[in-house]
Amino acid sequence: MSSNANGAPPVRAVVLSGGGARGAYEAGVLRFLVEGLPRETGIQPRFDILGGTSVGAIHACFMAATADLGEERGPRLAAIWEDLKVDEVFRFTASDIIALPRRILGVRRVAEQLRAGQRPDRLYGLLDTKPLERLVVGGIPWKGIRKNLLAGRIQAVCVAATQIATGRALVFVERKERELPPWADQTHIRMQSIRLMPVHALASAAIPLLFPAVRVGARYYADGGLRLNTPMAPVVRLGANRILVIGLSHASGGDVSEALAQQRTEGFANPMFLFGKVLNALLLSPIDTDLTRMNFINEIIDGGKEIFGPDFLDRLNTARDRPIQRIHSLVIRPSMDLGRMAGEILGGQRGKLELSPFLRLFMRAFGTGAGPRESDLLSYLLFDADYARPLIELGYQDAAARCEELAQFFSD
Repeated sequence: MSSNANGAPPVRAVVLSGGGARGAYEAGVLRFLVEGLPRETGIQPRFDILGGTSVGAIHACFMAATADLGEERGPRLAAIWEDLKVDEVFRFTASDIIALPRRILGVRRVAEQLRAGQRPDRLYGLLDTKPLERLVVGGIPWKGIRKNLLAGRIQAVCVAATQIATGRALVFVERKERELPPWADQTHIRMQSIRLMPVHALASAAIPLLFPAVRVGARYYADGGLRLNTPMAPVVRLGANRILVIGLSHASGGDVSEALAQQRTEGFANPMFLFGKVLNALLLSPIDTDLTRMNFINEIIDGGKEIFGPDFLDRLNTARDRPIQRIHSLVIRPSMDLGRMAGEILGGQRGKLELSPFLRLFMRAFGTGAGPRESDLLSYLLFDADYARPLIELGYQDAAARCEELAQFFSD
């Protein structure tokens, strides 16, 4: 990989996926980037553009706000995850279980408020996320985003959410310049220049039904993963030509064994198991489609240069309002199934997990047996150190295994 044809240095973007508690894996990868990579190679990684959805949006804001701190932000981010206890994140006691029917009926009260022209800050969700929200507000030095943009340490930060009223993806963008590039906004993905605040990250992370939808201005937003779980398109529009993607789905290939397919089918009798698989389909959208499209454009550019000469791309862009460029990509994703890891922890195969009222309810509803099995729904909700630690370690090791490629990616 080299600098641009015009001699300008590469514009690097890190794209962070959504996936609730699975985000601890991202924290492990990020820790290696800012701590392990400099020690192994001497290269200090620069993130020009940070883009994220859901928990990835929270991480993008954290990395942007702490861009001036160097390698110490890796352990700092990991420590936030390692201090989590699920019964503190989700206050779900016996009284909450008794009150659950009343909370479900409370939807009618919210509907009456909306019809009366009132706009509550949150719309209905099964889980009380106030402790998690306080963690997001207090765990990120939000003023640091603007400070690092003005200092030139980063170029842009973008956070994807789904606007409930229209069903469209909306990407909140903060840059040093107020105006976005003229080609940044398109019909299916709208981009809005804004000063990023906690409410934007929380809106991006509002998993439907589980977490309450969040009001930003006069509009309500849910998890950006419904439409744009791995926001590569926005960072390309903001000028990135090297993209590092951190995914949260296991790279197992397209084939599923007959035995596993049969086991999953039998598990569909349990609504909790089925809901977890549905969340996978909605939120863990495969990134291969975007990468295939990107590589196809690269092939056209390379072929055009061979046929029409090295100035092919320059001539092509003179006839276009929106310039195109060759983009290099690198993808890191889990070498193990994070849903199965959650099931093993819940079933006791990975150490002893202290069962809070929340987890006891989950076990009764999910029907976890003695053997390990997938627990996809829990993998989104297990904001607990017992789950976070092995995910952080896995992310660190997976990134370390790609050290040479990462060194090349961050080298000029």
